[in-house]
Amino acid sequence: MPAPNHRRHPMTANNNGDRPTPRQLAYLRSLAVRAGQTFAYPRTRQEASREIQRLKQGAPSSRTERSIEHKEIADAIAHGSDDAARVRG
Repeated sequence: MPAPNHRRHPMTANNNGDRPTPRQLAYLRSLAVRAGQTFAYPRTRQEASREIQRLKQGAPSSRTERSIEHKEIADAIAHGSDDAARVRG
């Protein structure tokens, strides 16, 4: 009995040729950090291009703004009253 064929149809959107390139993903990460935003992980090159364009439209946040935001988040996590994942002494 032959083994089942688990290959995807060549016209599907997620074949290897349509996945975002490592270069696109690295650029997305750097743009997101610079803008102080997040992005949805793209499944295709076209989605990656759209996310890159969206992040390029936004104004970059300053290093000070990012530092303040990271401190506020860390403080909220450390002192949050309803945080079930918080480490207690």
